Amino acid sequence: MRLLEKQEPASCPSPAARELGDLSAGGNFVRLSWVVSGVGTGPPEHRRCRKSIREPAWWMLAAHWAPEASGAESQLVTATVKVMAAQSWVLGRVKGVAGALRSAGETPAGPGLGLLPAGLGAGGSSGGGGCSLGLETKWQPSCESHVWPLESWLSTWPRQDSQGASRALVTAPQETVPFGDAVLSTWDTCIGSEVCEELWTPHSPHVDMGLDGVEIFTNASGSHHVLRKAHARVDLVTMATTKNGGIYLLANQKGCDGDRLYYDGCALIAMNGSIFAQGSQFSLDDVEVLTATLDLEDIRSYRAEISSRNLAASRVSPYPRVKVDFALSCHEDLLEPVSEPIEWKYHSPAEEISLGPACWLWDFLRRSRQAGFFLPLSGGVDSAATACLVYSMCHQVCEAVKRGNLEVLADVRTIVNQLSYTPQDPRELCGRVLTTCYMASENSSQETCDRARELAQQIGSHHIGLHIDPVVKALVGLFSLVTGASPRFAVHGGSDRENLALQNVQARVRMVIAYLFAQLSLWSRGAPGGLLVLGSANVDESLLGYLTKYDCSSADINPIGGISKTDLRAFVQLCVERFQLPALQSILAAPATAELEPLAHGRVSQTDEEDMGMTYAELSVYGRLRKVAKTGPYSMFCKLLDMWRDTCSPRQVADKVKCFFSKYSMNRHKMTTLTPAYHAESYSPDDNRFDLRPFLYNTRWPWQFRCIENQVLQLEGRQRQELDGVD
Repeated sequence: MRLLEKQEPASCPSPAARELGDLSAGGNFVRLSWVVSGVGTGPPEHRRCRKSIREPAWWMLAAHWAPEASGAESQLVTATVKVMAAQSWVLGRVKGVAGALRSAGETPAGPGLGLLPAGLGAGGSSGGGGCSLGLETKWQPSCESHVWPLESWLSTWPRQDSQGASRALVTAPQETVPFGDAVLSTWDTCIGSEVCEELWTPHSPHVDMGLDGVEIFTNASGSHHVLRKAHARVDLVTMATTKNGGIYLLANQKGCDGDRLYYDGCALIAMNGSIFAQGSQFSLDDVEVLTATLDLEDIRSYRAEISSRNLAASRVSPYPRVKVDFALSCHEDLLEPVSEPIEWKYHSPAEEISLGPACWLWDFLRRSRQAGFFLPLSGGVDSAATACLVYSMCHQVCEAVKRGNLEVLADVRTIVNQLSYTPQDPRELCGRVLTTCYMASENSSQETCDRARELAQQIGSHHIGLHIDPVVKALVGLFSLVTGASPRFAVHGGSDRENLALQNVQARVRMVIAYLFAQLSLWSRGAPGGLLVLGSANVDESLLGYLTKYDCSSADINPIGGISKTDLRAFVQLCVERFQLPALQSILAAPATAELEPLAHGRVSQTDEEDMGMTYAELSVYGRLRKVAKTGPYSMFCKLLDMWRDTCSPRQVADKVKCFFSKYSMNRHKMTTLTPAYHAESYSPDDNRFDLRPFLYNTRWPWQFRCIENQVLQLEGRQRQELDGVD
């Protein structure tokens, strides 16, 4: 939701000034307030919003809505609504509004409109009189089409000509209003709006709007979090106002969408290439208000210095104006001190990980109405990072309660089933909502057991230690009883098939035990409720398929499933310093291992990178080239020849690329069963939403590998000729 707060003008300007609309007739200071609300997406019972607004003002309302219906109507659509509020408005449910408009046959193809005052639709009652000046549709494909693949259901609404040809008329309870593109013209300025993806398009509406005299641009965005994305978001806004001048107001949703995405807020107010107000990123607060006092004359002075702008402005088709009978500024505003530019403060990737997935976990916990989380804690980096995210969540909850957030306090009390409880210590809260479990086998080392126990003690989780050997031996014994064959590990003379099967049975037993304890561990302690099982497979292991299908990577949700191993290690190091968790030091220093094969003299005999045949750093490179750069085997080989020319020969690069694509294609079927994970990386291999590809490949890649081999032979022959020439 967004709000533009106006000041009543001291006197009415001349008729000529009112007719021009865009020009100032007096005081040019305008106080801008930007409201970011957790109204968000999802079912109505999970939405939160202001119940009433009691100040006469010009309201620009925009929000995203994902109806509960299936098919096309379950997709996300945005609309911008312009309303002149004479008295208080009550924000009601949007479904009735969209349904009423659809039944009249007046809406474009798609699910419906954004959040409206209830007086405009069948879903609520108005708190007073008023008039609707126009509805402006603003649907655009998502900035990441793999996140919201709506093109098969919807088409963008084209901009109409200056006469508003073909613009539809929508009948609301109050009156008939225009439906289409327009800008708002007050006595002292002109306001235009973009929605979400329009900021990211090659030719954004703010370009032509600015050339046509629009001075204030608003954007109600539904931009989800991806690591390092804030830089691009801020750069787009500052560049928009640097080239064209003007004030840009960006609001963004906050919270989990009920799926794999998290909307991170990060509202801002910018003018002429500078930032004047910055909203928080990753907050448990539902509503945040940003304010800045800016001088409209600064926009006009700035634009006057861009001489080339005049020629470009003469070629722009004017937008239809909706003239309104008030001003945003008044003469008394001259006494208001103007805001000063500020420097944008970015989170490091490690800080983003500590905050974003933690907020996502909190939303899932409170909305699922479960009593906490259950985490298989192995003593490795991945499960330790997952435990630290829950601990970070507890920190944020305690801080929100200390700041007086009563909604968070009510949610905590519901989760722990204690109405008088007030969380103060993150460690104590973690003990209530997190149960960790170390599931040892005969192949587990004492070191990993000790590391898991020490970390659990330091974060305060309820920790369980158990041995899975009796269950594993019972299953293997059953197989031997039926078949008469006894499989053996490779170190005991068994084949690769036997070795892999014996590793997988251990991994799958752990998943079954995890769900058993998640359902009944609280019952055994006399407490109500169940626990959400957390997975801890990182994005690199998922990409390669370095996991057992239906092992502990199979869970209810996975907060690290979209994060690379490299970034996870940086996050764990941050936790050592920020949360004072020294147990993490030994976890970082230990080699990554699954501990599924017999120990050698009591020590770990296998490591993950040896099993994979590549490093985690290399896996991240492969992932980005495959998904973001859209490369296949040969294209990836060509790019890596240049990237790794100082460290690898062409033959080594070829072998690495072949190894990756062989294992990737062989294990692609595992992507169809990945646990829903927090989306934090652009190269997520999640087959259900982000990476819609086949899961049955020819693992030999005959044509592509042959092209690579021919290229390697040519390069090696050229190198031999060069060496012979030197001799």
